[in-house]
Amino acid sequence: MGRGPQPTKVLLVEDDVLISAIVADELRDYGFVVLEASTGDQAIGWLESEPDIAILFTDINLPGDVDGRELAVRARAMRPDLPIVYASGRYAAFGLDGMVTRSLFVPKPYRPAEVCALLARLTEPSH
Repeated sequence: MGRGPQPTKVLLVEDDVLISAIVADELRDYGFVVLEASTGDQAIGWLESEPDIAILFTDINLPGDVDGRELAVRARAMRPDLPIVYASGRYAAFGLDGMVTRSLFVPKPYRPAEVCALLARLTEPSH
């Protein structure tokens, strides 16, 4: 018997434990496999060890030396076709200039169900 399509793997990077838990639960309920990181360094570790991550969903403001902007730059260097979605409550401070090409921005607060639908669209085989 053949194996069906594998679930889509999302790397969720969020330092707020409550937001991370809520979003991760919603993503799992939607059918995604979720890898969680609370820092950019942890996220880079996941990217290095998990070649089948299909999408990166990252907060911009992260603790440590690697914030969401730097993480996106490094992730894109490692995987040029990786879809990247940023999230932040400080949209005005971030602006679109800091985003890597072919990425999207979701302002906080957001509805986790809407994020699930967005990530599903971005990881459809036609993308």
